[in-house]
Amino acid sequence: MDQSLSLQVVRTWFVVLPDTDAVGALAVKALSYADRSLTHASGRPWLVGRWAPETVVTGECRGARVAVFGEHAVTARDAERAAAAAAVADSPTALDRAADWAGSFHLVVSGADRVMVRAGVVDLRRVFHTRTGTPGRGPVSVASDRADVLAELVGADLDERRIALEVLTLGAPYPRAGDPLWRGLHAVPGGHCLTMHHDGRTRTSRWWSPPDPVVPLAVGAGRLREALDEAIEVRTRGRKLVTSDLGGLDSTAVCCTAARTGTRVVAYTAAIHDEAGDDVYWAKRTVAALNGIEHHVVPAQDVAMTFDGIDALEDVLDTPSILTVDRNRRMGIVELAAARGSDLHLTGLGGDELLAGTPARLHALLLTHPLIAWRALRGYAAKYRWSRSGVLRHLLDRSPYRTWLGRVARDLTEPAVPDNEPLLGWAVPPRMPPWATPDAVTAVREVLRAERVDVEPRGRGHGEHRELVAMDGISQWVRHIGQMAAPLGIGISAPYYDAHVIEAALAVRPQERITPWRYKPLIVEAMRGVVPEASRTRDTKANATFEEEAGLREHRRALLALCEDSRLARLGLVDERVLREWCRRALAAGTESYLLHPTIACEVWLRSREMTPSHVHRAATPHGRESAPTGTSALPTARRET
Repeated sequence: MDQSLSLQVVRTWFVVLPDTDAVGALAVKALSYADRSLTHASGRPWLVGRWAPETVVTGECRGARVAVFGEHAVTARDAERAAAAAAVADSPTALDRAADWAGSFHLVVSGADRVMVRAGVVDLRRVFHTRTGTPGRGPVSVASDRADVLAELVGADLDERRIALEVLTLGAPYPRAGDPLWRGLHAVPGGHCLTMHHDGRTRTSRWWSPPDPVVPLAVGAGRLREALDEAIEVRTRGRKLVTSDLGGLDSTAVCCTAARTGTRVVAYTAAIHDEAGDDVYWAKRTVAALNGIEHHVVPAQDVAMTFDGIDALEDVLDTPSILTVDRNRRMGIVELAAARGSDLHLTGLGGDELLAGTPARLHALLLTHPLIAWRALRGYAAKYRWSRSGVLRHLLDRSPYRTWLGRVARDLTEPAVPDNEPLLGWAVPPRMPPWATPDAVTAVREVLRAERVDVEPRGRGHGEHRELVAMDGISQWVRHIGQMAAPLGIGISAPYYDAHVIEAALAVRPQERITPWRYKPLIVEAMRGVVPEASRTRDTKANATFEEEAGLREHRRALLALCEDSRLARLGLVDERVLREWCRRALAAGTESYLLHPTIACEVWLRSREMTPSHVHRAATPHGRESAPTGTSALPTARRET
């Protein structure tokens, strides 16, 4: 396993160093792979890495320094004001007010005897950190926006116990989902910031909390529209062209909002093989009503199936991603967008969790608005065929999250919960798959039981917890798509994950935002006059069940190839024979095939860590961009709709 793979080939990363001589050796190593750096007021290295100059703004005031990385419209004067707040404030409150900007970004502050790094509200803008010793100089803490870069910098080894959680059928539960897989590395939770002292001590503190959900729908819709306008304006400003998904209601809202900025928008819609899929129909109606949007439809026969190219992927990701199984299908439009000349692609990911919400909010609503809650419960029970006994069992279960996590640890090898289980608990309990070894089960059980001692839920109550955890998970998809797209020279942008957008949506009364009677009423009301009326009230959503089942049949050989000399089997976590038998079977997409996804994603990721930098670089084109990975499907063709 190459200990400098990511340091050499990853296009964008940064490392944060405290202002002490103890980081000398780490700074020298990081600088040897970096092309940019910033210093503390002392002149010592502060920020080291690779980044596009236009994505970073810095400010300084009385020895305090501020750097802003990401998608924003922050000016040097804005950054100076934030630095002034950091220089005089004893608490981070003043800094949080000064840095309450639109967009999605990391905030890094150097001042006094400490360095602060602020993670995003959800897991799109992540911060990883570790503590390491330096000969003769004592302990030192260091942070980065990428776990793999940090692990290579400090020489950390993979943690087999943590890897075992990656084979859970629904992924690791909060707070372990998306954690780094190296020993000694830790992730800063969403909505928190990391403070690193120069003596090696660290402290994690909350800087963001969800708003109280008390705003009427009519008021909240206006606020959401303003927040989404601002989020997209930040991204389109100064650009001649951006590309955008145009599929479901959420991406339609993003695309139509972008079209109002004056920037040229090129929209893409992927057809699916299922005749019930209606994204193309609605996209055409939207484009016809808007006028001026360049629209391309990718025919279904040119869209990659699930599992396409799964045995030949060369993406360098810092954590395993369940998105791996759909990599080529998801990246088809991104590749077309890059070929069209776009350096920014807008996506509607994030809208489902934020706008549709979860019925688990009814737990709290029963205490404040029982009649409204009971009516909604009856609607959801009829819609999803929940049993009355199941609903009552969940509503009467008021046990804390740590108790639920203890049950998960206890029941790891029990059958999966039924499909019609009410979505009212803390989460759907994950299970270990049939191919997990007893050692893997033991490792996961020990990790979860140790975790539950001090763990608190992500949000206040079942509903808020469930929504925030879902946003954490899907925002990591966006992050991983961005890592996959970086070699193409194009960024992936998800405005629904901006703090201001999340706040505007979560502030709306749950009984108006989340209902079985209307489809995403908040975005429907917010988009009056923005999305054409022909599309604004659409209440359907396409899925890719056909692509999943057909992909399993079509790419079975590639899946079986991953079972040969499995890296997970080498670690003693997977029974290779059982996994191979499952990959040979005909599996239903909704109830069986999905069990493979986390295991396959982790297997692909472990193999990717064995690549050499020269192997990755061989995909580079003479013009400096990298072509699609060897063995993947060719770029899909698109049909232009005028």
